[in-house]
Amino acid sequence: MFKLITTKSDGTRIGELTTPHGKIETPFFMPVGTVGSVKSVSPWELSDLGAQIILCNTYHLYLRPGEKLIKNLGGLHKFVGWDGPILTDSGGYQVFSLAKNDKECVIPAKAGIQNLDPRVKSEDDTRNLVKITDDGVIFKSHLDGSEHLFTPEKVIGIQLDLGVDILMPLDVCPSGKATREEVEKSVELTLKWARRAKEHFEERIKNKEVSKRPLLHGIVQGGLYPDLRKYCAEELIKLDFDGYSVGGLAVDLETRKMWDVVKQMGEILPADKQRYLMGVGTPDDIIQATKLGMDMFDCVLPTRLARHGSVYNKCHSKLDLESSNNYKLINLLNSEYRTDSKEINKNCKCESCSRGLSRAYISHLIRSNEILGIRLTTLHNLFQYLELMRDLQK
Repeated sequence: MFKLITTKSDGTRIGELTTPHGKIETPFFMPVGTVGSVKSVSPWELSDLGAQIILCNTYHLYLRPGEKLIKNLGGLHKFVGWDGPILTDSGGYQVFSLAKNDKECVIPAKAGIQNLDPRVKSEDDTRNLVKITDDGVIFKSHLDGSEHLFTPEKVIGIQLDLGVDILMPLDVCPSGKATREEVEKSVELTLKWARRAKEHFEERIKNKEVSKRPLLHGIVQGGLYPDLRKYCAEELIKLDFDGYSVGGLAVDLETRKMWDVVKQMGEILPADKQRYLMGVGTPDDIIQATKLGMDMFDCVLPTRLARHGSVYNKCHSKLDLESSNNYKLINLLNSEYRTDSKEINKNCKCESCSRGLSRAYISHLIRSNEILGIRLTTLHNLFQYLELMRDLQK
């Protein structure tokens, strides 16, 4: 459970979150290990970097290798070699986002099927990948085309079988281009599924199907509409979740337009529960979000950008919380770095910088498709993010 220790003058909340696999100091960042692995980084390296918790993906682990296999092998922690806390998302976002990126993603225009997401074409086609009903989401695997159904109850069951510490219920994450009517429908369905998920979760806990009670979040949707966000948040608060997540702000929305929503959520969500801003964002975004009352963050940027040679650097020796430009992003594949003898950042204590490896060398590795290059940039970016969280906790 969450204990708020103090709120700093800049708005940053300092707290402690207790989970079945240990306590976490807030605010914190979760490296993303989609299929049980943060790309190119070992669990012990994550621990050495100071990661307190990692995020894994329900959708991907369900499809491969399967939650039952993982459960039979001792649970997700043992399976991936990580003994700290793990959060899993519901997999709903992946269902919709993978659908968006697939040219064959359609929803048949048949009675009973709600097209809540304009990213998915409304056509009558036998190749459809996603169907949204009141009961759940019917989708086809991006791996082999097999058909599957995610219901609120099934998604909770998958995560309980994985044995994780923090669970997310199935929700509907509408496109940033969705109409108000579509966002309203997504909110109503998200709330309906949240009630079912909470009921199923409590029933499984009552039946002692897990040794230690994990934490269950509610996810606030509502696009950029303040009244819909307020309504969704207030209805979820009535259900008394262990914590609350703010979803849908890292999907197709102009990032600068999201801050009013984040500020609103910081004012509405219970002060004695942890707040999770999902999928956001850059280091400067995280600084801004903590000042608005958010506690938990995840984002693929540090690892994804690293694989393309881009690295974050702190601009100053100390954070300037009044500034929106504490970090800059440089791309080591740019020609100017081919002969650059300096380390990425002389003040950084990551493995690459502390050992004096040059920008020119790392640029050469990445240009040569050497795995070491990606590992070094990934370790650097993750160190920058995790060091930022340590600075914010001071």
